[in-house]
Amino acid sequence: MDALDGITTSGAARDPRRWLILIVLCLSTLVLVVDNMVLTVSIPPIAEDLGAGAEAIQWIIESYILVFAGLLLTAGSLSDRFGRRRVMVIGLALFGIASLLAAYADSPAQLIAGRVVMGIGGALVMPSTLSILITVFDEEERRKAISAWGAVAVLGLVGGPALGGVLIAHFWWGAVFLMNVPIALLAIAAALILMPESRGPWRKPDFAGMALSVTGMTALIWAIIAFPQDGPTVWAAVAVLALGGFVVHELRTDSPMVPLDLFRNRMFSGASFSLVLLTFANGGLMLVLTQYLQFVGGYSPTETGLAFTPLAVATLLFNGLGATLGNKVGNRIMTAVGLAVIAAGFGLLATLEAGDSFWPLCAAMTVMGIGGGLAMPAATAALMGAVPEEHAGVGSALNDTVQQAGAALGVAVLGALLSSVYGGGMPASAPEAARHSVAAALTDPALADAARSAFTSAMSATFGAAALGVLAAAGLALVLMRDRKGTAAPAQETEPVAAGAR
Repeated sequence: MDALDGITTSGAARDPRRWLILIVLCLSTLVLVVDNMVLTVSIPPIAEDLGAGAEAIQWIIESYILVFAGLLLTAGSLSDRFGRRRVMVIGLALFGIASLLAAYADSPAQLIAGRVVMGIGGALVMPSTLSILITVFDEEERRKAISAWGAVAVLGLVGGPALGGVLIAHFWWGAVFLMNVPIALLAIAAALILMPESRGPWRKPDFAGMALSVTGMTALIWAIIAFPQDGPTVWAAVAVLALGGFVVHELRTDSPMVPLDLFRNRMFSGASFSLVLLTFANGGLMLVLTQYLQFVGGYSPTETGLAFTPLAVATLLFNGLGATLGNKVGNRIMTAVGLAVIAAGFGLLATLEAGDSFWPLCAAMTVMGIGGGLAMPAATAALMGAVPEEHAGVGSALNDTVQQAGAALGVAVLGALLSSVYGGGMPASAPEAARHSVAAALTDPALADAARSAFTSAMSATFGAAALGVLAAAGLALVLMRDRKGTAAPAQETEPVAAGAR
């Protein structure tokens, strides 16, 4: 096999540009993560400038999530069929164009339209980045590459709100979207110059599978989002029917879009279920802790973003250590140990009190970052190492999909727990609005102390539940995951395409 093909197999030369290619993949991931996080601090000026009501704001936030989650599996399948680099470049172009539209939107409808197209672009980009990574890096270097890729995502997650606060303070809310354009252009140019093309062998299109997966995942995420306010809705029934039909169809068709027999691999299923429980807990982390910092601690949006710095720094430092140790002790032990450390971090967060200084929070975030740095590269490497390279795109999409579903479920379930415990902790004489919203309660000086105390108690219960979920994830990793050589299918089954082809 020609080394220029960019497929690193046993006996094939490593692509000399692989670390430059990794930079492109990290840039592509960074633009998606940062965009999602900066939006959290942009909502107030957007609402004021565009006159957006509560329903419009909800759609501005959730339209992206619905489209992104709904299209992930289909996008992964398309990247395997038509070329992973090609699909990623198309996604980056769509994301950049839509960001430009969103930046200069003069109505909520225009901004929602921009967010929808951004969701389409993001769904095309995200599976392609990880699938390209595992075809460019061999097994020996893959964990280090995944570690760097994951560290950049964490950096964007933590730095996004702080960056958004700075941009809004010095420019206008549209700047948080406009900054995506040069990053997308740079990533496109670098991808076309540096990155090899790869795709799986040609298979018959699975249009029924695509339709069922898009319908099912969109309905599932929408049902989860709506559950805290509306309870079970028709969307839940649609999700069950569509996803059930998808599973039955994929098991019966001769050319499935998603090879569900991947879940028979203990390494793949163990890593998948562990990641679902971890992202479930992390979804609650961002939801609860940002409110605690602002409503109880009195932090500004920018200060809230900066408060996550210990988490980012610890993750970055221990990502490298986790990648190095993972080659020696195996993915199973590294994943389980890392998850146990994260659970300890949640336990520390559950002990926070309303009047605590920053340092107990800093200690808890550092512990969580250490655990994340140890667990995430190992879990992701285990999951992707179990995926045959001809299914790299859809395997990456499965990884993204389970994490999206886990995070959405965490926001819904842990958010409902937070709301329930908070309401129960408020005085019976408090107005209904104050019993349902800490923000509303803080407008009444007579209720402010009670609201902060009730919210802190609710946060402790929520983080306690999150800790139990992550401990369960560690147990699943120990029971299901097995470190075996040769879990991935032979790489030569992937159809290589020269870097400049098509």
